[in-house]
Amino acid sequence: MPHITLPDGRQRSYDKPVSVNQIAHDISPNLAKVALAALVNEALVDTQSLVEVDATVKIITNRDAEGLTILRHSCAHLLAMAVKSLYPSAQATIGPVIEDGFYYDFAFERSFTPDDLIQIEQRMYELAKANLAVTRRTLNHEAAIKFFESIGETYKAELIHSIPTDETLTLYKQGDFEDLCRGPHVPNMGIIQSFKLMRVAGAYWRGDAKNAMLQRIYGTCWPDQKTLKSHLHHLEEVAKRDHRKLGVQLDLFHFDECAPGAVFWHPKGWTLFQQLIGFMREQQDEAGYVEVNTPDVMDRSLWERSGHWMNYRDHMFTITTEDERIFALKPMNCPGALALYAHGLRSYRELPLRMAEFGKVHRYEPSGALHGLMRVRHFTQDDAHIFCTNQQMQDECSKTISLIFNIYRQFGFENIIVKLSTRPENRIGSDENWDLLEDALHGALASLGIGYQINSGEGAFYGPKLEFVLCDAIGRHWQCGTLQVDLNLPERFDISFINEHNERERPVMLHRALFGSLERFIGILIEHYSGILPLWLAPIQLAIMSISEAQSEYAKTVCQQMKRAGFRVQLDVRNEKIGFKIREHTLQKIPYLIVVGDREQAESLLTIRSQSGENLGTFTQPEAIELLRANCNPLTPDLEASLR
Repeated sequence: MPHITLPDGRQRSYDKPVSVNQIAHDISPNLAKVALAALVNEALVDTQSLVEVDATVKIITNRDAEGLTILRHSCAHLLAMAVKSLYPSAQATIGPVIEDGFYYDFAFERSFTPDDLIQIEQRMYELAKANLAVTRRTLNHEAAIKFFESIGETYKAELIHSIPTDETLTLYKQGDFEDLCRGPHVPNMGIIQSFKLMRVAGAYWRGDAKNAMLQRIYGTCWPDQKTLKSHLHHLEEVAKRDHRKLGVQLDLFHFDECAPGAVFWHPKGWTLFQQLIGFMREQQDEAGYVEVNTPDVMDRSLWERSGHWMNYRDHMFTITTEDERIFALKPMNCPGALALYAHGLRSYRELPLRMAEFGKVHRYEPSGALHGLMRVRHFTQDDAHIFCTNQQMQDECSKTISLIFNIYRQFGFENIIVKLSTRPENRIGSDENWDLLEDALHGALASLGIGYQINSGEGAFYGPKLEFVLCDAIGRHWQCGTLQVDLNLPERFDISFINEHNERERPVMLHRALFGSLERFIGILIEHYSGILPLWLAPIQLAIMSISEAQSEYAKTVCQQMKRAGFRVQLDVRNEKIGFKIREHTLQKIPYLIVVGDREQAESLLTIRSQSGENLGTFTQPEAIELLRANCNPLTPDLEASLR
């Protein structure tokens, strides 16, 4: 006689085992229609499951995160069913849920084409419309293998061989299609109404390059057509903003197989890169930093001492010299900063010592993980290492956090999520030290009134850290800056300072990155701004165009004056129609276009157009320079807004 407790505390009693579907119906017939599954004593089960003992029960619908996962998993089964119905010789292998969708891997004698995907998707909608009931059965290990071998699904049989023999297996069936799956699944396929197949890609069976190459069909699935359309629109916006595409269009950078995972910066891209470094130098100078530089290649012994050799060896590029010394290209800047600090005797009067470095680092990333500027093997970190006393530690953390927030806001990032990652299982140092360091980060955030999330066990092996996550213009999240506090590396490197009592004392070391990787941050900026960078940051700020050859000399004069005023300018006096020139420079996303014709030349005027195509008016040269200079600051509104 199970007693059922609902989320709101209400209870229901039954005189015999009861199905989840019946419980939902007793709560509300309308709830039963949309029920996908239930949490029974915190275990997720499908609606046909029986509740036989006292339990807490929460009915799951597509409004719940668990419901959306079930919907997508069931849609993967619908995809497999559609493929099997159209191409009976295809073998279905595995089909998990992924972020925003699902995929299913198939073994098939030929490659699926885009036309095939259209046909498969159409077949999926036909099968969903049939409203096929989904049923579950269990089989033992041997029976399940025999079943899948009997229907020619050898990959499924192989998969079962890797599952412990004492484990009972569940199979889910809709119509004439049956698949191996833990479940749960939707009660019937008619519930799945809003989905789309996206693309097909290659994938090795079980992720091993030694195995057969399969075909992976990706899809997305949502509770209704409105959210599906919204998601597809978001994907279109993401594609439009793709920094790899814009990097080529705007002539910023390229990649080459002669140096996989390393960026070839073009003049305009390198100008952007240097603008960021210049901006950061100004910010750090005001905040009391000194800039240093350490070697790119250092002896293995340094990395063993730091712990990186043990914890990060597989991601390091190494070289053995003729005298059999082993060196590594630095994957991090911190051991070099420690070696730099250790050179000479330090006094408490020097602390806090804030050493910034734009250090080139090299990390081996698998080829499949490389992704434009977002994931590279060779990049520049805007690192800083702050050496301070225990008494200064929390204040330095607060100052660093404030600096990070201030800098991000100058780029237009207002929504900043902070995550505090605490001690991992694999770590160095005493619990007493870890308590001290974690308390400093908690205290700094509290003093600034900044809310944060806890990432339990996700700290670095030498200290806890803060991660700063930015939300871009289309709602995506990017983890950029970090702040780590560390007493362990100072101990391993035996660094010290002479305190006010003339005694040696161990400093605290703060590891800080603001952009993180400059390459990655540039990729984020390109996508955040959709390639239309603010005036102060744009590689080319102004394009000066003559309407005809008659104004060429005047245009050249204006160009020189704008350059002397400090602007980055492109001159266009080609014998082309002005509409053609405007379109070309607009596509290059130059912030402002200056047009000079007969009137402008006669009266020493400039006509300014915005990147969006708005005519901002006609100005004298001094007026134009003043307006543009006022706009050439991260914290000022754009010129269009200021003129309204």
